[in-house]
Amino acid sequence: MMADINRTIDAVWRIEQAKLIAGLARIVRDVGLAEELAQDALVSALAQWPRQGIPRNPGAWLMAAARNRAFDHLRRKKMLARKHEQIAQELEDEQAATPDFDAALDDHIGDNLLSLIFTACHPLLSPEARAALTLRLMGGLTTDEIARAFLISEPTVAQRIVRAKHTLADAGVPFEVPRGAELAGRLSSVLEVIYLIFNEGYAATAGDDWIRPQLSEEALRLGRILAELAPGEAEVHGLVALMEIQASRFAARTGPAGEPVLLLDQNRARWDQLLIRRGLAALARAEAHGGVRGPYLLQAEIAACHARARTAAETDWHRIAALYAALVQIVPSPVVELNRAVAIGMAFGPAAGLEIADTLAEEPSLKSYHLLPSVRGDLLFKMGRLAAAKVEFERAAAMTRNARERALLLERGAACG
Repeated sequence: MMADINRTIDAVWRIEQAKLIAGLARIVRDVGLAEELAQDALVSALAQWPRQGIPRNPGAWLMAAARNRAFDHLRRKKMLARKHEQIAQELEDEQAATPDFDAALDDHIGDNLLSLIFTACHPLLSPEARAALTLRLMGGLTTDEIARAFLISEPTVAQRIVRAKHTLADAGVPFEVPRGAELAGRLSSVLEVIYLIFNEGYAATAGDDWIRPQLSEEALRLGRILAELAPGEAEVHGLVALMEIQASRFAARTGPAGEPVLLLDQNRARWDQLLIRRGLAALARAEAHGGVRGPYLLQAEIAACHARARTAAETDWHRIAALYAALVQIVPSPVVELNRAVAIGMAFGPAAGLEIADTLAEEPSLKSYHLLPSVRGDLLFKMGRLAAAKVEFERAAAMTRNARERALLLERGAACG
Protein backbone atom coordinates (compact mmCIF):
# COMPACT_ATOMS: atom_id res chain seq x y z
CA MET A 1 0.00 0.00 0.00
CA MET A 2 2.84 2.38 0.77
CA ALA A 3 4.27 1.85 -2.72
CA ASP A 4 0.83 2.53 -4.24
CA ILE A 5 0.47 5.73 -2.24
CA ASN A 6 3.93 6.92 -3.25
CA ARG A 7 3.15 6.23 -6.91
CA THR A 8 -0.10 8.15 -6.54
CA ILE A 9 1.69 11.10 -4.96
CA ASP A 10 4.26 11.08 -7.76
CA ALA A 11 1.50 11.04 -10.40
CA VAL A 12 -0.42 13.86 -8.70
CA TRP A 13 2.78 15.89 -8.38
CA ARG A 14 3.59 15.57 -12.08
CA ILE A 15 0.08 16.66 -12.99
CA GLU A 16 -0.26 19.54 -10.52
CA GLN A 17 3.30 20.89 -10.19
CA ALA A 18 3.07 23.50 -12.93
CA LYS A 19 -0.25 24.83 -11.63
CA LEU A 20 1.13 24.98 -8.10
CA ILE A 21 4.23 26.92 -9.12
CA ALA A 22 2.22 29.24 -11.36
CA GLY A 23 -0.31 30.02 -8.64
CA LEU A 24 2.41 30.54 -6.04
CA ALA A 25 4.46 32.75 -8.36
CA ARG A 26 1.48 35.05 -8.63
CA ILE A 27 1.51 35.34 -4.83
CA VAL A 28 5.23 35.68 -4.10
CA ARG A 29 6.40 37.17 -7.43
CA ASP A 30 9.44 34.87 -7.47
CA VAL A 31 9.46 31.66 -9.55
CA GLY A 32 12.38 30.18 -7.61
CA LEU A 33 10.66 30.70 -4.28
CA ALA A 34 7.40 29.43 -5.78
CA GLU A 35 9.09 26.17 -6.73
CA GLU A 36 10.50 25.79 -3.20
CA LEU A 37 7.08 26.36 -1.64
CA ALA A 38 5.49 23.84 -3.99
CA GLN A 39 8.10 21.27 -3.04
CA ASP A 40 7.41 21.99 0.65
CA ALA A 41 3.79 21.08 -0.01
CA LEU A 42 4.93 17.85 -1.66
CA VAL A 43 7.01 17.00 1.42
CA SER A 44 3.90 17.52 3.57
CA ALA A 45 1.91 15.21 1.31
CA LEU A 46 4.59 12.53 1.56
CA ALA A 47 4.40 12.77 5.35
CA GLN A 48 0.61 13.00 5.80
CA TRP A 49 -1.06 11.09 2.98
CA PRO A 50 0.34 7.65 3.94
CA ARG A 51 -1.22 8.12 7.41
CA GLN A 52 -4.40 9.99 6.52
CA GLY A 53 -5.11 8.62 3.05
CA ILE A 54 -5.18 10.33 -0.34
CA PRO A 55 -7.50 13.41 -0.27
CA ARG A 56 -10.53 13.46 -2.55
CA ASN A 57 -9.00 16.40 -4.42
CA PRO A 58 -5.24 15.98 -4.06
CA GLY A 59 -4.46 18.94 -6.31
CA ALA A 60 -6.55 21.28 -4.18
CA TRP A 61 -4.90 19.88 -1.02
CA LEU A 62 -1.43 20.60 -2.40
CA MET A 63 -2.47 24.10 -3.49
CA ALA A 64 -3.95 24.90 -0.08
CA ALA A 65 -0.83 23.65 1.73
CA ALA A 66 1.49 25.56 -0.59
CA ARG A 67 -0.58 28.73 -0.49
CA ASN A 68 -0.58 28.71 3.32
CA ARG A 69 3.20 28.49 3.24
CA ALA A 70 3.31 31.36 0.79
CA PHE A 71 1.23 33.58 3.06
CA ASP A 72 3.36 32.58 6.05
CA HIS A 73 6.45 33.51 4.09
CA LEU A 74 5.01 36.93 3.24
CA ARG A 75 4.12 37.62 6.85
CA ARG A 76 7.65 36.76 7.97
CA LYS A 77 9.32 39.19 5.62
CA LYS A 78 9.61 42.26 7.81
CA MET A 79 11.83 44.31 5.54
CA LEU A 80 9.15 44.41 2.82
CA ALA A 81 6.19 44.11 5.15
CA ARG A 82 4.07 46.87 3.62
CA LYS A 83 4.42 45.59 0.06
CA HIS A 84 3.84 41.98 1.04
CA GLU A 85 0.83 42.79 3.19
CA GLN A 86 -0.67 44.66 0.26
CA ILE A 87 -0.10 41.69 -2.05
CA ALA A 88 -1.43 39.24 0.52
CA GLN A 89 -4.52 41.37 1.10
CA GLU A 90 -5.18 41.63 -2.63
CA LEU A 91 -4.90 37.88 -3.01
CA GLU A 92 -7.09 37.20 0.04
CA ASP A 93 -9.73 39.51 -1.45
CA GLU A 94 -9.41 37.73 -4.77
CA GLN A 95 -9.70 34.35 -3.09
CA ALA A 96 -12.91 35.42 -1.38
CA ALA A 97 -14.32 36.61 -4.70
CA THR A 98 -13.21 33.53 -6.62
CA PRO A 99 -13.27 30.49 -4.32
CA ASP A 100 -12.65 28.17 -7.28
CA PHE A 101 -8.88 28.56 -7.55
CA ASP A 102 -8.65 26.22 -10.56
CA ALA A 103 -11.11 28.41 -12.44
CA ALA A 104 -8.96 31.44 -11.70
CA LEU A 105 -5.96 29.60 -13.15
CA ASP A 106 -7.82 29.16 -16.43
CA ASP A 107 -8.53 32.85 -16.95
CA HIS A 108 -8.03 33.50 -20.69
CA ILE A 109 -5.74 36.52 -20.68
CA GLY A 110 -4.24 36.32 -17.21
CA ASP A 111 -3.58 32.60 -17.33
CA ASN A 112 -1.08 31.84 -14.60
CA LEU A 113 0.61 29.05 -16.48
CA LEU A 114 1.11 31.27 -19.51
CA SER A 115 2.43 34.04 -17.26
CA LEU A 116 4.85 31.54 -15.77
CA ILE A 117 6.21 30.43 -19.12
CA PHE A 118 6.70 34.01 -20.33
CA THR A 119 8.44 34.88 -17.07
CA ALA A 120 10.75 31.90 -17.43
CA CYS A 121 11.45 32.98 -21.02
CA HIS A 122 12.34 36.56 -20.12
CA PRO A 123 14.99 38.22 -22.37
CA LEU A 124 17.24 38.71 -19.35
CA LEU A 125 18.01 34.99 -19.57
CA SER A 126 19.98 33.24 -22.28
CA PRO A 127 17.90 31.11 -24.65
CA GLU A 128 19.36 27.96 -23.10
CA ALA A 129 18.47 29.11 -19.58
CA ARG A 130 14.92 30.02 -20.64
CA ALA A 131 14.28 26.56 -22.03
CA ALA A 132 15.85 24.74 -19.08
CA LEU A 133 13.97 26.80 -16.47
CA THR A 134 10.62 26.41 -18.19
CA LEU A 135 11.06 22.67 -18.59
CA ARG A 136 11.85 22.51 -14.89
CA LEU A 137 8.93 24.68 -13.76
CA MET A 138 6.31 23.79 -16.35
CA GLY A 139 7.16 20.21 -17.23
CA GLY A 140 8.50 18.99 -13.91
CA LEU A 141 11.51 17.47 -15.64
CA THR A 142 14.61 16.59 -13.67
CA THR A 143 17.94 18.17 -14.56
CA ASP A 144 18.99 14.83 -16.04
CA GLU A 145 15.97 14.71 -18.35
CA ILE A 146 16.55 18.31 -19.43
CA ALA A 147 20.22 17.58 -20.08
CA ARG A 148 19.28 14.70 -22.37
CA ALA A 149 16.75 16.86 -24.21
CA PHE A 150 19.45 19.47 -24.87
CA LEU A 151 22.26 16.95 -25.41
CA ILE A 152 24.41 18.67 -22.74
CA SER A 153 25.74 17.73 -19.31
CA GLU A 154 23.57 17.61 -16.19
CA PRO A 155 25.79 20.02 -14.15
CA THR A 156 25.47 22.59 -16.93
CA VAL A 157 21.68 22.41 -16.78
CA ALA A 158 21.66 22.68 -12.98
CA GLN A 159 23.83 25.79 -13.09
CA ARG A 160 21.62 27.39 -15.72
CA ILE A 161 18.48 26.83 -13.66
CA VAL A 162 19.96 28.21 -10.43
CA ARG A 163 21.40 31.27 -12.16
CA ALA A 164 18.16 31.90 -14.04
CA LYS A 165 16.12 31.94 -10.82
CA HIS A 166 18.55 34.35 -9.18
CA THR A 167 18.54 36.62 -12.24
CA LEU A 168 14.74 36.84 -12.33
CA ALA A 169 14.51 37.46 -8.57
CA ASP A 170 17.26 40.10 -8.51
CA ALA A 171 15.71 41.96 -11.44
CA GLY A 172 12.20 41.86 -9.98
CA VAL A 173 10.79 40.54 -13.26
CA PRO A 174 6.98 40.99 -13.23
CA PHE A 175 4.86 37.88 -13.31
CA GLU A 176 2.71 38.63 -16.35
CA VAL A 177 2.05 37.98 -20.02
CA PRO A 178 3.88 40.62 -22.11
CA ARG A 179 2.00 42.83 -24.55
CA GLY A 180 2.61 44.38 -27.96
CA ALA A 181 6.11 44.36 -29.41
CA GLU A 182 7.53 42.65 -26.32
CA LEU A 183 5.15 39.73 -26.83
CA ALA A 184 6.28 39.26 -30.44
CA GLY A 185 9.95 39.46 -29.47
CA ARG A 186 9.65 36.66 -26.91
CA LEU A 187 7.52 34.22 -28.87
CA SER A 188 10.32 32.24 -30.50
CA SER A 189 11.87 31.08 -27.22
CA VAL A 190 8.43 30.28 -25.82
CA LEU A 191 7.62 28.18 -28.88
CA GLU A 192 10.86 26.28 -28.49
CA VAL A 193 10.13 25.51 -24.86
CA ILE A 194 6.52 24.48 -25.48
CA TYR A 195 7.61 22.01 -28.15
CA LEU A 196 10.31 20.58 -25.89
CA ILE A 197 7.66 20.01 -23.22
CA PHE A 198 5.40 18.38 -25.79
CA ASN A 199 8.18 16.08 -26.94
CA GLU A 200 8.93 14.96 -23.39
CA GLY A 201 5.34 13.77 -23.19
CA TYR A 202 5.36 12.31 -26.70
CA ALA A 203 8.48 10.21 -26.09
CA ALA A 204 9.67 10.31 -22.48
CA THR A 205 13.44 10.46 -22.09
CA ALA A 206 13.44 8.35 -18.94
CA GLY A 207 11.22 6.28 -16.67
CA ASP A 208 8.98 3.27 -17.14
CA ASP A 209 6.44 4.88 -19.51
CA TRP A 210 6.95 5.39 -23.23
CA ILE A 211 4.58 8.37 -23.29
CA ARG A 212 3.31 11.00 -20.80
CA PRO A 213 0.18 12.29 -22.56
CA GLN A 214 -0.76 14.82 -19.89
CA LEU A 215 2.54 16.63 -20.37
CA SER A 216 1.90 16.87 -24.11
CA GLU A 217 -1.69 17.96 -23.50
CA GLU A 218 -0.44 20.80 -21.29
CA ALA A 219 1.98 21.91 -24.01
CA LEU A 220 -0.82 21.74 -26.56
CA ARG A 221 -3.09 23.80 -24.32
CA LEU A 222 -0.40 26.47 -23.98
CA GLY A 223 0.13 26.41 -27.73
CA ARG A 224 -3.57 26.97 -28.38
CA ILE A 225 -3.62 29.90 -25.97
CA LEU A 226 -0.60 31.39 -27.73
CA ALA A 227 -2.38 31.04 -31.07
CA GLU A 228 -5.25 33.13 -29.70
CA LEU A 229 -2.89 35.72 -28.25
CA ALA A 230 -0.81 36.00 -31.43
CA PRO A 231 -3.14 35.12 -34.34
CA GLY A 232 -0.90 36.86 -36.86
CA GLU A 233 2.14 34.66 -36.18
CA ALA A 234 2.49 31.85 -38.72
CA GLU A 235 4.98 29.92 -36.58
CA VAL A 236 2.56 29.81 -33.65
CA HIS A 237 -0.08 28.18 -35.86
CA GLY A 238 2.63 25.94 -37.31
CA LEU A 239 3.61 24.70 -33.87
CA VAL A 240 -0.02 24.09 -32.90
CA ALA A 241 -0.55 22.19 -36.16
CA LEU A 242 2.51 20.06 -35.51
CA MET A 243 1.43 19.20 -31.95
CA GLU A 244 -2.21 18.52 -32.90
CA ILE A 245 -1.18 16.06 -35.61
CA GLN A 246 1.43 14.32 -33.48
CA ALA A 247 -0.97 14.13 -30.52
CA SER A 248 -3.50 12.38 -32.77
CA ARG A 249 -1.24 9.27 -32.69
CA PHE A 250 -1.18 8.77 -28.92
CA ALA A 251 -3.70 5.92 -28.81
CA ALA A 252 -1.72 4.02 -31.43
CA ARG A 253 1.76 4.69 -30.02
CA THR A 254 1.56 1.96 -27.37
CA GLY A 255 0.39 -1.64 -27.37
CA PRO A 256 -1.80 -3.46 -24.83
CA ALA A 257 1.06 -3.77 -22.31
CA GLY A 258 2.30 -0.21 -22.80
CA GLU A 259 5.04 -1.24 -25.21
CA PRO A 260 6.07 1.26 -27.92
CA VAL A 261 4.59 0.93 -31.40
CA LEU A 262 6.68 2.65 -34.08
CA LEU A 263 5.08 5.00 -36.61
CA LEU A 264 5.10 2.66 -39.59
CA ASP A 265 3.62 -0.18 -37.50
CA GLN A 266 0.77 1.83 -35.97
CA ASN A 267 -2.89 1.08 -36.59
CA ARG A 268 -3.93 4.31 -38.29
CA ALA A 269 -7.58 3.61 -37.58
CA ARG A 270 -6.71 4.51 -33.97
CA TRP A 271 -5.40 7.95 -34.91
CA ASP A 272 -7.64 10.71 -33.59
CA GLN A 273 -9.26 12.21 -36.68
CA LEU A 274 -10.56 15.24 -34.79
CA LEU A 275 -7.02 16.20 -33.77
CA ILE A 276 -5.83 15.61 -37.34
CA ARG A 277 -8.54 17.92 -38.70
CA ARG A 278 -7.64 20.55 -36.12
CA GLY A 279 -3.99 20.20 -37.03
CA LEU A 280 -4.61 20.54 -40.75
CA ALA A 281 -6.79 23.59 -40.09
CA ALA A 282 -4.02 25.19 -38.04
CA LEU A 283 -1.56 24.34 -40.83
CA ALA A 284 -3.82 26.07 -43.34
CA ARG A 285 -3.91 29.17 -41.13
CA ALA A 286 -0.12 29.15 -40.92
CA GLU A 287 0.31 28.74 -44.67
CA ALA A 288 -2.20 31.52 -45.33
CA HIS A 289 0.24 34.05 -43.87
CA GLY A 290 2.66 33.42 -46.74
CA GLY A 291 6.30 34.44 -46.61
CA VAL A 292 9.24 32.26 -45.63
CA ARG A 293 8.28 28.99 -43.99
CA GLY A 294 9.69 28.64 -40.47
CA PRO A 295 10.87 25.45 -38.76
CA TYR A 296 7.57 24.65 -37.05
CA LEU A 297 5.58 25.16 -40.24
CA LEU A 298 7.95 22.84 -42.13
CA GLN A 299 7.72 20.19 -39.42
CA ALA A 300 3.92 20.52 -39.45
CA GLU A 301 3.95 19.90 -43.21
CA ILE A 302 6.02 16.76 -42.60
CA ALA A 303 3.53 15.58 -39.97
CA ALA A 304 0.69 16.33 -42.40
CA CYS A 305 2.28 13.99 -44.98
CA HIS A 306 1.95 11.15 -42.50
CA ALA A 307 -1.56 12.18 -41.44
CA ARG A 308 -2.85 12.27 -45.03
CA ALA A 309 -1.49 8.82 -45.87
CA ARG A 310 -4.17 6.18 -45.33
CA THR A 311 -1.49 3.50 -44.96
CA ALA A 312 2.23 3.59 -44.22
CA ALA A 313 2.93 2.47 -47.78
CA GLU A 314 1.16 5.54 -49.18
CA THR A 315 3.42 7.99 -47.34
CA ASP A 316 5.00 10.55 -49.67
CA TRP A 317 8.61 10.05 -48.54
CA HIS A 318 10.02 12.06 -51.44
CA ARG A 319 8.14 15.14 -50.25
CA ILE A 320 9.16 14.46 -46.65
CA ALA A 321 12.81 14.22 -47.71
CA ALA A 322 12.48 17.53 -49.55
CA LEU A 323 10.90 19.17 -46.52
CA TYR A 324 13.73 17.94 -44.29
CA ALA A 325 16.23 19.33 -46.78
CA ALA A 326 14.52 22.72 -46.46
CA LEU A 327 14.40 22.39 -42.68
CA VAL A 328 18.11 21.62 -42.35
CA GLN A 329 18.88 24.81 -44.28
CA ILE A 330 17.23 27.01 -41.64
CA VAL A 331 17.94 24.75 -38.63
CA PRO A 332 21.39 23.21 -39.28
CA SER A 333 21.11 20.64 -36.51
CA PRO A 334 22.64 17.12 -36.35
CA VAL A 335 19.29 15.83 -35.08
CA VAL A 336 17.44 17.29 -38.08
CA GLU A 337 20.10 15.80 -40.36
CA LEU A 338 19.53 12.40 -38.72
CA ASN A 339 15.81 12.71 -39.41
CA ARG A 340 16.65 13.58 -43.01
CA ALA A 341 18.70 10.38 -43.20
CA VAL A 342 15.61 8.38 -42.21
CA ALA A 343 13.51 10.12 -44.87
CA ILE A 344 16.19 9.65 -47.53
CA GLY A 345 16.41 5.98 -46.59
CA MET A 346 12.67 5.57 -47.05
CA ALA A 347 12.57 7.53 -50.32
CA PHE A 348 15.75 6.35 -52.03
CA GLY A 349 16.78 3.18 -50.21
CA PRO A 350 18.51 2.36 -46.91
CA ALA A 351 22.02 2.68 -48.37
CA ALA A 352 21.38 6.34 -49.22
CA GLY A 353 20.10 6.99 -45.71
CA LEU A 354 23.01 5.17 -44.09
CA GLU A 355 25.48 7.29 -46.04
CA ILE A 356 24.06 10.40 -44.35
CA ALA A 357 23.81 8.78 -40.92
CA ASP A 358 27.43 7.66 -41.10
CA THR A 359 28.57 11.27 -41.54
CA LEU A 360 27.11 11.98 -38.07
CA ALA A 361 29.06 9.24 -36.29
CA GLU A 362 31.70 11.65 -34.98
CA GLU A 363 29.32 14.49 -34.16
CA PRO A 364 30.09 15.42 -30.50
CA SER A 365 26.51 16.33 -29.60
CA LEU A 366 25.29 12.89 -30.72
CA LYS A 367 27.84 10.81 -28.80
CA SER A 368 25.23 9.81 -26.19
CA TYR A 369 22.17 10.22 -28.43
CA HIS A 370 20.60 6.78 -28.64
CA LEU A 371 18.61 7.50 -31.78
CA LEU A 372 21.79 7.65 -33.90
CA PRO A 373 22.67 3.95 -33.41
CA SER A 374 18.96 3.14 -33.50
CA VAL A 375 18.60 4.72 -36.96
CA ARG A 376 21.80 3.09 -38.16
CA GLY A 377 20.55 -0.25 -36.87
CA ASP A 378 17.28 0.11 -38.75
CA LEU A 379 19.01 1.02 -42.01
CA LEU A 380 21.54 -1.81 -41.66
CA PHE A 381 18.70 -4.26 -40.94
CA LYS A 382 16.92 -3.24 -44.13
CA MET A 383 20.16 -3.76 -46.06
CA GLY A 384 20.46 -7.30 -44.70
CA ARG A 385 23.55 -6.53 -42.61
CA LEU A 386 22.08 -8.22 -39.56
CA ALA A 387 25.20 -8.64 -37.42
CA ALA A 388 26.05 -4.93 -37.70
CA ALA A 389 22.41 -4.00 -37.09
CA LYS A 390 22.34 -6.11 -33.92
CA VAL A 391 25.38 -4.26 -32.55
CA GLU A 392 23.76 -0.89 -33.24
CA PHE A 393 20.42 -1.81 -31.64
CA GLU A 394 22.18 -3.09 -28.53
CA ARG A 395 24.32 0.06 -28.36
CA ALA A 396 21.18 2.20 -28.60
CA ALA A 397 19.51 0.15 -25.86
CA ALA A 398 22.45 0.77 -23.55
CA MET A 399 22.16 4.53 -24.13
CA THR A 400 18.45 5.10 -23.64
CA ARG A 401 17.06 5.86 -20.16
CA ASN A 402 13.52 4.81 -21.02
CA ALA A 403 12.69 1.26 -19.96
CA ARG A 404 10.06 0.70 -22.67
CA GLU A 405 12.34 1.96 -25.40
CA ARG A 406 15.22 -0.18 -24.13
CA ALA A 407 13.05 -3.28 -24.30
CA LEU A 408 12.01 -2.43 -27.86
CA LEU A 409 15.61 -1.92 -28.98
CA LEU A 410 16.76 -5.16 -27.38
CA GLU A 411 13.88 -6.96 -29.08
CA ARG A 412 14.92 -5.53 -32.44
CA GLY A 413 18.49 -6.57 -31.78
CA ALA A 414 17.37 -10.10 -30.93
CA ALA A 415 15.40 -10.23 -34.20
CA CYS A 416 18.71 -9.85 -36.03
CA GLY A 417 19.62 -13.36 -34.89
